Amino acid sequence: MTSVKRLPRSQRYNPASEDFHKEDFPFYWLARVHGRYQFAMERALKKVGLDIPSWRILFILKEEGVSSMSQIAEHAIAKLPTVTKTVYRMKNDGLLDTQVCDDDGRVTRVTLTEKGWNAVHVIEEATQGLFKQSFKGMTEAQIKRLNKLLDQLFHNLPEPM
Repeated sequence: MTSVKRLPRSQRYNPASEDFHKEDFPFYWLARVHGRYQFAMERALKKVGLDIPSWRILFILKEEGVSSMSQIAEHAIAKLPTVTKTVYRMKNDGLLDTQVCDDDGRVTRVTLTEKGWNAVHVIEEATQGLFKQSFKGMTEAQIKRLNKLLDQLFHNLPEPM
């Protein structure tokens, strides 16, 4: 009688395993969480006349102060042409300012305008309930652990080309 070698139960998260169950697959949950989060954010941001790409750029600049287009693309996990298009649309809306770097003319630095800072505050008001609800029942230690695990997973994955 030939026996089939079965993977340990801990391999149920591996799609190549006979014992695979989607509910044991971390990327199943990441995709579901991201999808639900994105849907909720789109709804909240639409009420204040903004979208997710704009929100990402505004909040990257809120934290960083000044960023190059490529730094924004890196933090937003977005393609540089997409970021460039969004930044110039936001500049036309008066939310951002751009300036060519004195040291390297290929680099464009991006900053928030006063109107951009006002948009940040409007977004904070519009989304604070969503963030509070999202982490309901979780301790600070759990959130820190989740962030640590996600950071490790992120760094295990290959970098985009």
